[in-house]
Amino acid sequence: MGTTFSQMVPPSPPLTEKNLPNQSGKVFIVTGGYSGIGYHLSAILYNAGAKVYVAGRTESVALKAIEEIKASSPSATGSLAYLPLDLADLSTIKASVEKFESLETKLHVLWNNAGISQPPAGTTTAQGYEAHIGINCLGPLLFTQLLLPSLRASTDPSEPASTRVVWTSSLMVDLSAPTGGFEMNAVQNPPKDPIANYILSKTGNWFLASELGRVVSPYGILSLTQNPGNLKSNLLRHSWWMYYLAFPMLYDSKFGAYTELWAGLSPMLDMAHSGAYLLPWGRVNSEPRMDLIYASRGTSEDGGTGRAAEFYDWCEDQIREFK
Repeated sequence: MGTTFSQMVPPSPPLTEKNLPNQSGKVFIVTGGYSGIGYHLSAILYNAGAKVYVAGRTESVALKAIEEIKASSPSATGSLAYLPLDLADLSTIKASVEKFESLETKLHVLWNNAGISQPPAGTTTAQGYEAHIGINCLGPLLFTQLLLPSLRASTDPSEPASTRVVWTSSLMVDLSAPTGGFEMNAVQNPPKDPIANYILSKTGNWFLASELGRVVSPYGILSLTQNPGNLKSNLLRHSWWMYYLAFPMLYDSKFGAYTELWAGLSPMLDMAHSGAYLLPWGRVNSEPRMDLIYASRGTSEDGGTGRAAEFYDWCEDQIREFK
């Protein structure tokens, strides 16, 4: 309960635009980087001198956001560019990665920031997957895996864990995820309740971060997930009643950018934190739910249930034809 309360009322952020080192020479991708948390994160990175690719589906909105950021910081030395990305259509993601690879040879940090929360019941992706699973899990996993060559190219043996993949989870995982995570039947036959599907997908993000960590750790790439915090953003645009009910406990979305900033760039994180779950506004969760930790362990021999691996393998099966 103490950890849950501290996520709702966090201590001051340890890493902000005020003490962020210069990021010149670094290349970053922020999915959903033109609104809410992603907008603030893109602006902070741009002002720190980085080359930032703002990835998302709506080009006009992205270009407007880019111009706004540039206009607000005329002396910034970074760069901003739009990268087309539709996480709701797996058949388009490879082209997005090829576009990036035509422009860059390295990628230092990928922030899987974009996501949806509680669209109308029955909403599906282009391939017919329940929207939360498709957009929050399958699309980001395919995008991440296709970007692994660029991520590997940026690793530096003298700075282990400086290349990272940051996933986005939610406080709802701590509060409401089923014991042990979820059964695969709930993924393959999604319930009609959008809230249940959102929680499933955010638990899935932690599982994907943990399992991807096993794959990329040998290359010095750190994969982890974070709860950005309780924020005033458009994530709850489909659940206005929940937004107004929670409003007194919500923070400006810029604070969520501080959580993601710490996850992606804090020197306090190393390879020992592979698969870790981070808290607002930049802390390692020292008291994670043990049933979810057990779910993230591979087999009964190492004290785990293997549910995270089962989910990761299922996701792999769904995206394989689109690589």
